Amino acid sequence: MPNPLAFLMLALWPIVTIVLFRRMAPDRALILALLVGYLFLPEPPAVFDLPMFPPLTKHNIPALAAFAFCLWRYGMPGGLLPQSIVGKVLLITYVVSPVMTVVTNTEPVFFGQIGLPGLGIKDAVALVLQQFLIVLPFLLARQFLVQGGSQRRLLVALIWGGVVYTLPMLIELRMSPQLNNWVYGYYQHLFAQSVRSDGYRPVVFLYHGLWVAFFMMTATVSAWALWRTERNGKMLMIALWLTLILVLAKSLGALIFAIVLIPSVLFLSRLGQIRVAILIGMVAITYPVMKGTHLIPEERLLTQIAKIDQERAYSLDFRFDNENTLLERAYEKPVFGWGSWGRNHILDPVSGNILTVTDGRWIIVIGVYGWVGFLAEFGLILLPLILLWRESTAANEDIITPFIAPLSLLLAINLSDMVPNATLTPLTWLVAGSLTGYAEALRAGRLNRASVEQSRALKWQSIL
Repeated sequence: MPNPLAFLMLALWPIVTIVLFRRMAPDRALILALLVGYLFLPEPPAVFDLPMFPPLTKHNIPALAAFAFCLWRYGMPGGLLPQSIVGKVLLITYVVSPVMTVVTNTEPVFFGQIGLPGLGIKDAVALVLQQFLIVLPFLLARQFLVQGGSQRRLLVALIWGGVVYTLPMLIELRMSPQLNNWVYGYYQHLFAQSVRSDGYRPVVFLYHGLWVAFFMMTATVSAWALWRTERNGKMLMIALWLTLILVLAKSLGALIFAIVLIPSVLFLSRLGQIRVAILIGMVAITYPVMKGTHLIPEERLLTQIAKIDQERAYSLDFRFDNENTLLERAYEKPVFGWGSWGRNHILDPVSGNILTVTDGRWIIVIGVYGWVGFLAEFGLILLPLILLWRESTAANEDIITPFIAPLSLLLAINLSDMVPNATLTPLTWLVAGSLTGYAEALRAGRLNRASVEQSRALKWQSIL
């Protein structure tokens, strides 16, 4: 169980957030409050569980404190909702659709002798609040991380977050993942999943070693992207160091992502990177459809992977089996899902133990909120990539900040990683909101220029 320090850190973080906002520009304060909180605050079960309210964790406390301060200090001059109609529909659906999930799940569910309760008004309130808290970083970033300078600061923060994290990672590579236990008094995941061949996979203060490796990949790609833009020798050394630590993190998936993204940020144009990002994002969002229609060649994939690593083949086979079982369960409530309390799982009819495992974010969302919830969440993350592509093709590439291209790739690869893993974090929404705000600013600038040119043309016509 978490020790008192874990709860003290969570309780103090709103104060830390307010201090950051009072001493720094809003973009810097927002980035630091969410990034440092994500990297160093304790994971659940260190939570504040209040009546009729979703659990307050390190994933929503920093954003909630930042939102409250910004609403009081600055207001929301750009409005809470995105400017595009599609963006408005996706955001409203994402936050409000749990009401329909509750309405369609008022009946209890039974597995033999084990029963799960039906959902009621309290669940509707809690689920809507939970969705709102999750998406808060998106709303804040859309307001305060719009300019190219803010996006550069976001990349720099990711890089230095990775550099700082290398020390605890090296400690855990040597000593085994113990830092969370030493500092906060508990181990946040299954220790066995941190053992890799003759060593360990670091976990530090995140949920799982895969989350650490994915963050390190993000920092590494950011460093290479910034080095390409600025050609700084110090940044080159940082990029090489982070690449070495990423290899030591022992995550094949994160390495594959890095192999795809690093050449992209080094050699492709800005528009080319955005196109690759859209391609990656579209593949990720269509995976559940392909899975449901049996278009994924599972047996062939397992055969090929078994030739490389039999242990990974067993792991993937286990994942496929659970996905298939959970999809069958989800198809019983396909539109709005099963809701909370584990109703989307299969339970042992005697003991009540959960028999299924939800690894990927997509299968969690489809099971809990249905296809409506899935399309709202994944669509809201994919939308800024499409908006950026539309505006980038209409604008001169030289006037577009170079920092949106690597951020687009990082957002797309995060969406892709949400297929095998549930790596939806506040940083995901921070990047998505920043790119959405920038795309909206590009469109506003383009429409203003077009309006000015039209006025000039009409003026000359009247003179002539």
